[in-house]
Amino acid sequence: MLLILGLVIWTAAHFLRSLAPDIRASMQKRFGEGSKLIIGVVVLASLVFMVLGYKNAAYVSLWNAPAWMTYVNNLLMVVALYIYFTTATVTGTAFVFGSLKNPQLTGFKVWAVAHLLVNGDLASVILFGGLLLWAVAQVVVAKRTESLVDRNSAPIKSPWVHLALVTLILIGICVVHAWLGKWPFAIA
Repeated sequence: MLLILGLVIWTAAHFLRSLAPDIRASMQKRFGEGSKLIIGVVVLASLVFMVLGYKNAAYVSLWNAPAWMTYVNNLLMVVALYIYFTTATVTGTAFVFGSLKNPQLTGFKVWAVAHLLVNGDLASVILFGGLLLWAVAQVVVAKRTESLVDRNSAPIKSPWVHLALVTLILIGICVVHAWLGKWPFAIA
């Protein structure tokens, strides 16, 4: 239940601006810049709920992924992170993915699919499948309501700095996965 609650809170917090602009405007009027902090705390709480819910969920196997699928997952994770962080780069400097309309949600979707490929249990399907559905819905809603990415003032001007940033973040993710007991590589 905690996992599902986290997904619901995550989804509601992220759809607030596009689907409930009056509520968002009311929050901004009442709390000013503090409204961003409130939303940030809510999103952080949803992440905590999802992690705790996932970690404590009973293991219910739906399928078993072959060992080689871990390599596919790892490759897709590099691609997902690279795409996700093209938002921080000037258009055209992000090699292949510089022209995506919403690289963060595209990278997020690749991340979710990569995790679904190697995790065949019910909790993983709920978590990663739920987040994949959220990302797809977010793109649909965002296309109708707002401009998604403005890279004119992006802080990263070099594709090599972008690649170095992605590498550092990937190392950090691997350390956190190992710390949580989820070894991210096929060999132990």
